[in-house]
Amino acid sequence: MTDGWDWRQPGASGVPAGQPGPGHPPGGSPTTSPYGGGPVASPWWSDALADPWRDPYAPTAVVVPAAPVPGTEPEPVTDPDAPGSPKLRQMLLISLITALLAGTLGGALGYAFAVRGGAAGPVLGAAAGSVPTLAQRPPESLAGVAERVLPSVVTVRMAGIGGTSEGSGFIVSADGHVITNDHVVAGGTGKASVIFNDGSTAPATVVGQDEESDIAVIKVTRSGLRPVEFGDSDALAVGDPVLAIGSPLSLANTVTAGIVSALDRTMQAGEPGGPTRYYAAIQTDAAVNHGNSGGPLVDAAGRVIGVNSTIKSLVSEGQEAGNIGLAFAIPINQAKRITQEIIGTGKARRTVIGAQVGGPGSNTGGAGVRLAAVEPSGPAAGAGLRAGDVILRLNGKPMTEPTDLIALVRKYAPGSVVTVEYRRGSSRQNTSVTLAADAK
Repeated sequence: MTDGWDWRQPGASGVPAGQPGPGHPPGGSPTTSPYGGGPVASPWWSDALADPWRDPYAPTAVVVPAAPVPGTEPEPVTDPDAPGSPKLRQMLLISLITALLAGTLGGALGYAFAVRGGAAGPVLGAAAGSVPTLAQRPPESLAGVAERVLPSVVTVRMAGIGGTSEGSGFIVSADGHVITNDHVVAGGTGKASVIFNDGSTAPATVVGQDEESDIAVIKVTRSGLRPVEFGDSDALAVGDPVLAIGSPLSLANTVTAGIVSALDRTMQAGEPGGPTRYYAAIQTDAAVNHGNSGGPLVDAAGRVIGVNSTIKSLVSEGQEAGNIGLAFAIPINQAKRITQEIIGTGKARRTVIGAQVGGPGSNTGGAGVRLAAVEPSGPAAGAGLRAGDVILRLNGKPMTEPTDLIALVRKYAPGSVVTVEYRRGSSRQNTSVTLAADAK
């Protein structure tokens, strides 16, 4: 059965491929419809009858465009996939991305440089201004004084049988003489070491020492040293500012500040089994601890006015004493005199008044010191004093304990003339006494 169309392969019915089939004139345009009727325009390709896959009922015609008319250009067609020139929006987007990348890179580099330079994080503090007056540290300030004096202060170490004793000292001559306390070098082997402000060390030998005044002199073999400047301890007033410099508790180059709390503070000190020392000392509230012994007490001008020697502390016997604001220094006028005698003669002279105090009947209820005995040819006898007289004042200083008279007398140099106010019976009298050196 057939539907009127020939579905054979081209050439199968004797019609060559590419030739018109029945009812098609040459040229490919049918003249009659296969369903009858008159001639119609052919909706097929010229070789449609030779296409075995063509649906003969498909209504859609495939139109082959006509050849262009000579002399006219075809309408241009833009290929959406072909590369073209960038538009405004594309250019803006590219600029924005470039700016963001540049900013990010710049920030990262800036942070890296800041971290490397140690300046990461927020900026702290206000902008630097002019240096305040209090921070300029003029030479007369306490900081200026400390800077000037520190190179002349040393740490003193003395080896002994029981271990190493450590204290402080200060240079008093360019050829290496150093003042320290006797109790710093007492019991040692005679050979010490000195540590200077810059940390260098040098051996030292003991020149001489005076156990009763607690002054010792050692010497280092080094030239070009800077000696301290001496002040006048007799010119001090209560309330004057002072600095204590030394090596408390082995902390070298320590500076503490305070004031003169009292003058001619008489006291008795000494170690068990050792000599008894009497001080008419400068009292200060500058912090002084173990290791400050032998170091300088200086005034606001940087001049040495005392030798730090002892402290008072609220501790039981055998416990370690610490600073409670009660420190005592040997007046420099006394220490300087003793140092000169030690360097010159190897020992120091002791000043005496030629009388004995204490003993039975010496209690006067705090009003003066009773003389227990007077040496016949001594200074007191030469001034007319007798045993039983009560010394009330010496150079205006009141006497309440025997220690007061001994300490004040030893403060002065032999040959000094002092005024003595005394009571004999019910009368008060005054006399002048020329102190002398003990023949020891």
